Amino acid sequence: MRIRCPHCGERDNGEFSYLGDAAPVRPDGMDAEAAAMHDYVYLRDNPAGAIRELWYHGAGCRGWLVVTRDTRTHEIRDVAAARDVALARRKGEAA
Repeated sequence: MRIRCPHCGERDNGEFSYLGDAAPVRPDGMDAEAAAMHDYVYLRDNPAGAIRELWYHGAGCRGWLVVTRDTRTHEIRDVAAARDVALARRKGEAA
């Protein structure tokens, strides 16, 4: 599988580390209920199809990426810098 890093270009997936689903938003640890933290840490979906995942490019730019990948075929549909995705999410919440 090859991942097209927005900073380094197309690279082998061996240069990256997989973190997991990019959808969950971490609750504020100081104000979160124990049940909310439990759900965030332990309860994850395992869908068949397109999913947005977090990948770290440790052997390259050392950037975090959000990769949209089909879990059935491993086809990568989109790659974006995680920072850009987070900033877009914040703008959407502020609107």
